[in-house]
Amino acid sequence: MKKLSLLLLLLILPFGGLTNGQLKIGYVDSDSIMDKFPDAQDARQKLDAFIQDWQAELTKLETNWKTKYDDYEKRKLIMTDQTRAEMESELIKLEQQIGDYREKKFGTNGELFQKQDEIMKPIQNKVFTAVKDVAKDEGFDFVFDRSGDVMLLFAKDEYDVTALVLEKLKLK
Repeated sequence: MKKLSLLLLLLILPFGGLTNGQLKIGYVDSDSIMDKFPDAQDARQKLDAFIQDWQAELTKLETNWKTKYDDYEKRKLIMTDQTRAEMESELIKLEQQIGDYREKKFGTNGELFQKQDEIMKPIQNKVFTAVKDVAKDEGFDFVFDRSGDVMLLFAKDEYDVTALVLEKLKLK
């Protein structure tokens, strides 16, 4: 969908330029902005802390399962049928807990994605506002993000407004 919109825009731009004068187009590298913006770095550190905690808990659960499994493997030949069945049932239950925990924390609707949205949304809004402000202040007709789905095949460096957006973010 984005590529279709970009294609239509690129087809319309030459004709629009004839009636409205010359267009001023700029671009930003949002990856670069996020890498240099302190608020984004802080947010990434917060997310990394959550991930480390969750990963440590997951490792603990997996280690517990592995220990019990190794014990089961060593002793299964001398176990009674009832004890073997109980151990197998416990191992299956632990595997299910590990899968549930992994899904709860890292799955498609897991806490990681919720935290990313919660923590990153305000920062993305700040960057978007700064881009809009720079575009208005500098008189740009269009500002593209070259680090996402929209790909520029050629762009003059003089139109890179990434530094201006970073400067604008520092003022706030």
